[in-house]
Amino acid sequence: MTEITRLFDFPYYQLEKYDLDVALATKYNGQWVKTSTREYIKKSNTISRALLRMGVEKNDKIAVISSNNRTEWNFMDIGILQVGAQNVPIYPTISSEEFEYVLNHSESIYCFVSDEEVFKKVNAIKHKTKVKEIYSFDEIPGCKHYSELFEIGQDESNQPEVEDRKNSVKAEDLATLIYTSGTTGKPKGVMLSHRNITSNALDSVPRLPIISGETRILSFLPLCHIFERVLIYIYQYAGSGIYYAEGLDKISDNVKEVKPHLMSVVPRLLEKVFDKIVSKGEDLSGIKKRLFFWAIAIGEQYEPYGQNGWWYETKLKLARKLIFSKWKEGLGGCLDTMVSGSAALQPRLSRIFCAAEMYVMEGYGLTETSPVVSVGMMKDGMYKIGTVGKPIRNVEVKIAEDDEILIKGPNVMMGYYKDPEKTAEVMTGEYFHTGDKGLVDADGFLKITGRKKEQFKTSGGKYIIPTLLENDLKQSRFIEQVMVIGEGEKMPAAFIQPNFEFIKDWIKRKELKVGTTNIEIANSPEVIGRIQREVDACNARFGNWEQIKRFELTSDVWSIDGGQLTPTMKMRRDVIMGIYSDLYKKIYS
Repeated sequence: MTEITRLFDFPYYQLEKYDLDVALATKYNGQWVKTSTREYIKKSNTISRALLRMGVEKNDKIAVISSNNRTEWNFMDIGILQVGAQNVPIYPTISSEEFEYVLNHSESIYCFVSDEEVFKKVNAIKHKTKVKEIYSFDEIPGCKHYSELFEIGQDESNQPEVEDRKNSVKAEDLATLIYTSGTTGKPKGVMLSHRNITSNALDSVPRLPIISGETRILSFLPLCHIFERVLIYIYQYAGSGIYYAEGLDKISDNVKEVKPHLMSVVPRLLEKVFDKIVSKGEDLSGIKKRLFFWAIAIGEQYEPYGQNGWWYETKLKLARKLIFSKWKEGLGGCLDTMVSGSAALQPRLSRIFCAAEMYVMEGYGLTETSPVVSVGMMKDGMYKIGTVGKPIRNVEVKIAEDDEILIKGPNVMMGYYKDPEKTAEVMTGEYFHTGDKGLVDADGFLKITGRKKEQFKTSGGKYIIPTLLENDLKQSRFIEQVMVIGEGEKMPAAFIQPNFEFIKDWIKRKELKVGTTNIEIANSPEVIGRIQREVDACNARFGNWEQIKRFELTSDVWSIDGGQLTPTMKMRRDVIMGIYSDLYKKIYS
């Protein structure tokens, strides 16, 4: 059996152990196109042969930019890695200027893009980079199609050279450069070796409830992010068929078609799913409506392992039969587990989805840790709501004196590309400084308490941890995004982006005489008053010095394109402060 020490070992291991008919599946023109393990390897080898004939040397960098997850990504990934080159995945939503920076910093010599929109952005700056050629997965006028590589690599006479290249790749060699979507400054190129990622994948496997050869996966989180990418390697190792969703807008359709058993999610997706479910419940009447919200109230009290006692479990069983079973059916009927990462998850959502028997396992990690540090698991008592589980095997978590989380293990990055100074700033010996604050409780569960850099002091000398207030407020269906401000000021305040979609429905249900444009909503006394109630409820759970004394609503939607959010949906705090400087002056003048 193939020993897995390099990333391209995963498909060969899958071939030996499972030889799947459906290893990968992508939807083209309304039809699912399925790729077997054998075809996956065959096409990856063809790519490798083509790259050798195109002059790709060991340690050359090749950029892959895809707007959606697709099978072509896997062919390129394995094809690049097998020849000792490095795959440089780049977020598709960044600007042309950012593409120029990353392509130049990485010195990428070829670039593969998914579609015309990305092609136009990259092609506009290609002449300022070392990129020799751009290839596209879609058919685009004026761009070479990546199928040309299958023609170049069709002749198998140089396959022995591919094998030589494969054999020369060591576990400690660089596998990929992943550019962080940093909330401030230029993105940093995180160097991850084959050992970093393979060890992390193999050490994470025991935490996922995968039945080898049977579990279906729906994947939609971007493969350019190490979170989804390492999960893809795990799924390959476990013999799971991977179906790539068409996009965020088609998730509900794809879930019903694929009927997945497991998928990775981000908290924002779960929030939107829950909001839609509740909106449908609002449309019910009579006993059906009362039962619906009774079930939600039961779900909000959920604790694992029968901790609430037999009477609660009896009510939960009834709620599952009458209400929650319909939720699950609406999500394909087979979805048992969701792995949540990227941001903090509301404990309330964890409870409700677990009550509905769609267990949400919250995890924690960073690009620099390949990424998994810890993750929950329902079996063996390894799950506790409000925590990110226990550290995976071979990964050590240490809490520093200032409560910063430090990580040591084979998953810790090689360093930042071309930046030894920044690397030295985040390393103390073998320990990586995460910048996150946390604690390990008496049972060994890790709990994240905030970002070290985001904590601030008011002019009265009181410390504020904005993420605690923000996560509490975002439990409200009236609030889409919120940023707590007030560093050096006399009191905390907040910028709030209303949940315009929900509020429009609320206005309609309440038959309010309020305009429904975003500007009218943000300036409506009724809406401001209703959100004040949400803020008041939040404030009641915090000390007087922490409470949000004033807030302003924004009329625009915070987005990646608008600059407020990073490609991984984290807030760019400095940018938001700049965009809403007038609101800041209004609050504190």
